[in-house]
Amino acid sequence: MKYINPPGSFCQDELVVEKDKENGLLLLELNPPNPWDSDPRSPEDLAFGEVQVTYLTHACMDLKLGDKRVVFDPWLIGPAFARGWWLLHEPPSDWLERLCQVDLIYISHMHSDHLSYPTLKKLAERRSNIPIYVGNTERPVFWNLNRSGVQLTNIHVVPFGIWQQVDRNLRFMILMDGVHPEMDTCIIVEYKGHKILNTVDCTRPNGGRLPMKVDLMMSDFAGGASGFPMTFSGGKFTEEWKAQFIKTERKKLLNYKARLVKDLQPRIYCPFAGYFVESHPSDKYIKETNIKNDPDELNNLIKKNSDVVTWTPRPGATLDLGRMLKDPTDSKGIIEPPEGTKIYKDSWDFGPYLKILNAAVGDEIFLHASWIKEYFTWAGFKDYNLVVRMIETDEDFNPFPGGYDYLVDFLDLSFPKERPSREHPYEEIRSRVDVIRHVVKNGLLWDDLYIGFQTRLQRDPDIYHHLFWNHFQIKLPLTPPNWKSFLTCYEQSRAEISQG
Repeated sequence: MKYINPPGSFCQDELVVEKDKENGLLLLELNPPNPWDSDPRSPEDLAFGEVQVTYLTHACMDLKLGDKRVVFDPWLIGPAFARGWWLLHEPPSDWLERLCQVDLIYISHMHSDHLSYPTLKKLAERRSNIPIYVGNTERPVFWNLNRSGVQLTNIHVVPFGIWQQVDRNLRFMILMDGVHPEMDTCIIVEYKGHKILNTVDCTRPNGGRLPMKVDLMMSDFAGGASGFPMTFSGGKFTEEWKAQFIKTERKKLLNYKARLVKDLQPRIYCPFAGYFVESHPSDKYIKETNIKNDPDELNNLIKKNSDVVTWTPRPGATLDLGRMLKDPTDSKGIIEPPEGTKIYKDSWDFGPYLKILNAAVGDEIFLHASWIKEYFTWAGFKDYNLVVRMIETDEDFNPFPGGYDYLVDFLDLSFPKERPSREHPYEEIRSRVDVIRHVVKNGLLWDDLYIGFQTRLQRDPDIYHHLFWNHFQIKLPLTPPNWKSFLTCYEQSRAEISQG
């Protein structure tokens, strides 16, 4: 019942086995009730202006629901994934005032294009007790809050599939992802019986069981949120192969999203959570090759196959749900931003964020080569037949002068001088020195390296080692390495040697 590629990864759902009257076998698939059907409510008429949805940027929506305000996934300043992703759209200039006035914020998962500490730092300085809601995932969404330095004091972790009542008219329910239940979530918001479904980045939201005919559905659409295949080289990974693969994957994703929308039949669909750009000059190659889906292309595909109304959002644009439900052709149903409003960013403030990363390069930890053993022992991944060569590099992925270049054998967690003679899979990971040292020093997940395009990879044979990557992207310890203790022990041993 296990998938063989990637090895050691996912299991097929087990089916319940029962016997029929003739003692034969019956295969039954469990069909649990949909949690959103508990305590059902009939939709009430909405006044014009009563429910308004305003797009801010990327996956951030500002919902006015009666006299309450809800915001999804505020990433409105700074980069995501260390320095790899930057905002494509210019958020409305009053974004911080908007955030300060909301009644609650939903953050879907821990990826930094949804959980943006630079954004939350600005917010916390003005209103540290703002209510923030997250799902009860295996790895807590805010696992790194204390290290972030962001002072938030009102975080609520809620169970999956249970209505959370905000007021008499408003409630919401957080659901988990079927493929990544340890980290990804999505949400249903219901106001006066009208449902808004936001599946965010979920690969298989709620295991594929979702409410039909919601009033508004929003989901990711763009693709390109992975280091594969742009950061790979060697073997089949020619530029032609990469281009064809990306084109095929984009088309598959478009068709999947269009089919999902057709099956669920929402009244209105909005593609979002894909408006990022690899804008740092060092990532020019990624920007040029990592082509994303066009939201209008998806919306046109949806219109071909269904009667669903579609909305391609622009920063500051507002959809009036009451108007759109009554008459989708109402010219006031969607109010676009004023003429002359800046839609796309044309400059990004790289400096302060790169300065934070660069600060790790000269850290005292890295004066001592024994940091390597200390770090990978802390990481806790071993008993797996894989040898990895880690190379610290400059901006262009050439070896960093004075940087580290070492092997890790994960079978016994040793650090050999050369590759072992036994049969073993091998990966070479080149990482920009500022990002890898920042990640190591702070005990961060490797998403900053991989999804942030801060590595270049080669592997032999060409196999995806799910257990390895899953560990370093999701399962690292919740507390960082104890570098203070490491340095103290190092000084003590030096003192003993000099006295001896």
